[in-house]
Amino acid sequence: MPKENAKKIIYIAYPYTHDDPVENTHSAMQIANTLVELELIPYIPHLNLLWHLVYPRPAMFWYEQDIHFLKKCDALLRMGGESGGADNEILVAQANKIPVFYSFEELKKWIARSERK
Repeated sequence: MPKENAKKIIYIAYPYTHDDPVENTHSAMQIANTLVELELIPYIPHLNLLWHLVYPRPAMFWYEQDIHFLKKCDALLRMGGESGGADNEILVAQANKIPVFYSFEELKKWIARSERK
C-alpha cells in the first residue's frame, strides 16, 4: 500500500456538455470511484455542475477554474467520447509536462513505475 503522502492526484478529463452534463458527471464520478479503489485521489471538474446550478457563471469561468486545478495534478486521465474541453485539457497537461493517460491500465503501469522509484 502506498504511503499517504505518495498518493497521486488524477485529473479526470471527460466530456461535460456533449449530450447531457448530468449523465456525464455521473460517468466521471464512476471513473473517480475506480481511481479511489486504485488508492489515487481523483479530481472531478464535473462536480462544478452543482455550483453552477446555484451560482451560474459563464463557461470561461469554469474552464479557467479547471485549468488552475489541472496544473496542480500529477496526471490526467482522458476517457469518454468527443470533447473539445477535454482535448484542450490534454494540451494544457502536455504543455505543463503532466502525464496524460487514456486507460486505467496505462495509469496503473505509470503508478507502478512511480512506486518503484
